[in-house]
Amino acid sequence: MPVLVNIENVSNCNQVPDPADMRRWLTMAVGQHATQAEISVRIVGIEEAAEFNARYRNKSGPTNVLSFAADLPDFVASDLLGDLLVCAPVVNREACEQGKTADAHWAHILVHGALHLLGYNHIQNAEARVMEALETNILGELGFAPPYAEDGSASPPADNEALHS
Repeated sequence: MPVLVNIENVSNCNQVPDPADMRRWLTMAVGQHATQAEISVRIVGIEEAAEFNARYRNKSGPTNVLSFAADLPDFVASDLLGDLLVCAPVVNREACEQGKTADAHWAHILVHGALHLLGYNHIQNAEARVMEALETNILGELGFAPPYAEDGSASPPADNEALHS
């Protein structure tokens, strides 16, 4: 079992990528860093995303993705990386605003979230450069265009920090 991805769509949104595509994107992101892993993805609507964003980040309104890295003691053997909470309406709106296909933006958001689960972050500029380069490489291998503007003006997805469950 290299990468096990559990997907739960409770968003009532019809504009969600095929689960097989989402699994492939996450497998590509994780596969370069871990031989085995487990990730749960919960796809939600505006209300639940806003509730989690307020509770865990103290920010109002919904965000595109929240990453909850598994925080298990060292003596617990587990492949669990953590959970991703993805707000379908926000991701789809951002894709339109950024002139990207929905699949390209969904892939970027899932890769971004998976990298947070693996310990990457973008709080400091040096960390951001490393994470953005990884995202760009992974998305390129998946056949998607670079997610950030060449001049570096595009900012990372709005999650801003990895969260621990």
